[in-house]
Amino acid sequence: VQLVQSGGGVVQAGGSLRLSCVASGRAYDSLAMAWFRQAPGKKREFVAGMSWSAPRIYYADAVKGRFSMSRDVAKDMVYLQMDSVGAEDEAVYYCASGRGVGRREGEYHGWGRGTQVTVSS
Repeated sequence: VQLVQSGGGVVQAGGSLRLSCVASGRAYDSLAMAWFRQAPGKKREFVAGMSWSAPRIYYADAVKGRFSMSRDVAKDMVYLQMDSVGAEDEAVYYCASGRGVGRREGEYHGWGRGTQVTVSS
């Protein structure tokens, strides 16, 4: 699977931003997608995840109620809508592909190159 990300950039605190990720060449082992993020000096952390077929979406507590993950199966795309963005959300965001939805980065075998989200005050 190849993951190509778009979106990201600078957003004002309290504002919104949408990230996109297209997953081309999905195979039997690419049944789920997730978003992770990594802030400077911190470990990469799970943000949200979902499978391509099931309705349930999983969120990290830090983003629950503010971020929304969605998918467009026909386009092989997933999105991360980020609302009420705060300084704590500034990080490089990665989309990831794996066999199932998990919260650990080791559970994913395909990764996008990452996109920077910068929050301005």
